[in-house]
Amino acid sequence: MKHLDLARLFVFALLWLTLTPVAHSQLKIEIVGGGASQVPIAIAPFRAEAALPQKVTDIVAADLGRSGLFRIVDSGGLTSIPAEPADVQYPAWQARGADALVIGSVSALANGNWDVRFRLLDVAKQAQLAGFAYQVTTAQLRGTAHKIADAIYEKMTGDAGVFSTRITYVVKNGTRYELQVADADGYGAQTVLASNEPIISPSWAPDGTRLAYVSFERKKPIVYIQSLVTGNRTVAANFRGSNSAPAWTPDGKRLAVVLTKDGNSQIYLINADGSNAARLTNTNTIDTEPNFSPDGQWVLFTSDRGGSPQVYRVPVTGGAPERLTFDGSYNVTPRYAPDGRSFAFIQRAGGRFNVALQDFASKQMQSLTENGVDESPSFAPNGRIILYATEVRGRGILATVSIDGRVRQRFSADVGDVREPAWGPILRGQ
Repeated sequence: MKHLDLARLFVFALLWLTLTPVAHSQLKIEIVGGGASQVPIAIAPFRAEAALPQKVTDIVAADLGRSGLFRIVDSGGLTSIPAEPADVQYPAWQARGADALVIGSVSALANGNWDVRFRLLDVAKQAQLAGFAYQVTTAQLRGTAHKIADAIYEKMTGDAGVFSTRITYVVKNGTRYELQVADADGYGAQTVLASNEPIISPSWAPDGTRLAYVSFERKKPIVYIQSLVTGNRTVAANFRGSNSAPAWTPDGKRLAVVLTKDGNSQIYLINADGSNAARLTNTNTIDTEPNFSPDGQWVLFTSDRGGSPQVYRVPVTGGAPERLTFDGSYNVTPRYAPDGRSFAFIQRAGGRFNVALQDFASKQMQSLTENGVDESPSFAPNGRIILYATEVRGRGILATVSIDGRVRQRFSADVGDVREPAWGPILRGQ
């Protein structure tokens, strides 16, 4: 995987495949680093879950284990399976070293659905910390397991869980490129776009139902918006010259795009339907890779206006941009953290491209990775993890790193290179 040159124009051709997504195998996950301190948690098999196509507890345990913040305590050899707090023999779980215990049950309903219940218990205090019940279809069982893991994660850490979210990325296999959407654990990948030319820059709308992307099917770069619900798409930016690098406003009503219609690559704000284009930056150099602050008041971007690619920010109302990065001669692809207090970016140091994090208040910068070929950072919606593209043994893969640099994972496909990742939002009320 070659790192994108800032000055390179985005030139691709997109072949529309079908409105009906095609399922693909899940990404394979390899954990390559864990947290320094992990909470020991036991997950007892849910009563009667053997009747399910896949055990809920296996999915919950996998989610929590991958976070790097939990150590899954062995729950094998049980003489009885606790489904209610009264069933729990707390000294036995203390003897296994568990600080927390998850219990639950699954039962079939008359309409063919399932009743899934769980409780999170504090072993030392012998008290319930959380508990929910869900009535779901068979198709919703995996998603329900992710919700259970989210509830446990939030109760134990204070941060929102992101196991129920989705990611998007591009898989290149030979001459074929596929834009795919999958669960955050890589399961259930769906191909929603296919091309014989590269596809890049997918960007999630805040409602999680749309993707903006760039296509060259009309022999020029054009920004489209793709509905993941209906399969329909609309043109968002088709101005003279190049149209690229779409980024959504937090309210999902507008986009920042990079256009060359008036000369060099500059950042413009447009409505989602392509109307009311307004120029935000104005230089004789290249301004690109915009990204909105969570409150919608600022836009981060990359510019070589100072002689080398660096990260700047500008008020969404316009004005003089402020340079933010000074360490090194190449800092690109800035992305706001969900809390707005820091931003991730790609830094070149000693010929290597790595994910870095910089705090707005202190201006302190921390390099989080050491791969040397990283690109396209994207925050998880809880701000605790950064998804990015990298390369291992000459093959493009996805990877994640926690914002303290300690917890790391790798995602790879069965075949092909994986790149251009973007992490979707948390969908409330689902």
